[in-house]
Amino acid sequence: MMLFGTISQRLCGLKKLPWSCDSRHFWGWLNAVFNKVDHERIRDVGPDRAASEWLLRCGAMVRYQGQERWQKDYNHLPTGPLDKYKIQAIDATDSCIMNIGFDHMEGLRHVEKIRLCKCHYIEDACLERLSQLENLQKSVLEMEIISCGNVTDKGVAALHRLREHLFKKLHAHKALCGACYGQLSMSIRH
Repeated sequence: MMLFGTISQRLCGLKKLPWSCDSRHFWGWLNAVFNKVDHERIRDVGPDRAASEWLLRCGAMVRYQGQERWQKDYNHLPTGPLDKYKIQAIDATDSCIMNIGFDHMEGLRHVEKIRLCKCHYIEDACLERLSQLENLQKSVLEMEIISCGNVTDKGVAALHRLREHLFKKLHAHKALCGACYGQLSMSIRH
C-alpha cells in the first residue's frame, strides 16, 4: 500500500506525464477502441443491435421504427427478439464515430435519417463509405452534415451515389462552391 501511495504522489506532482505529450492521443486511441468492429457480435445479435451498441458507445443516439423516443443510454438498450428493433434514425451530434466503425452500418435496412453534427472524427472517407452502402442508398430520406470540420467538398460530392428522391434536405457543414454543388445535384438526379 505504501508503494502505491509513493508512486501516485510522484505522478500527481508531474505537470505532464512522461509518456504523453498530449492527451488528444489518448482520447483518439480510446475513441478508436470504441469504434472497433466486432463482426462476430454483428453475426450474433444482428446489424441493428450491434450498430445501436456502437453508436451509443460513441455518444450518438438512435430511434427505432415505431418509437418516438430517442435511445441514448447504452445501459437501457431494449431487450427482446433481435429482429424487433430496427434503427430508423441516427443522431450522431457530438459523438466520436469514425470511419473504422462504419462497417457497423452495412446491414442496416431501415435508416431514414442520419444527422452528423459537430463530429470531429467524420471526414471525407466516412461520407464515401456511407454512399457505398447499398442498403442506405435505398432507405435514407434525410441527411444533415453540420459543423464537421474535416469534411470537404470532396466528401459531400461523394454522396452522389445517393439518389435525389431519397433526400428531403442536405445541409453541408459549410457553403459548397457553385460548381461542386451543381455537380453533386446533377449526380444525385441521375
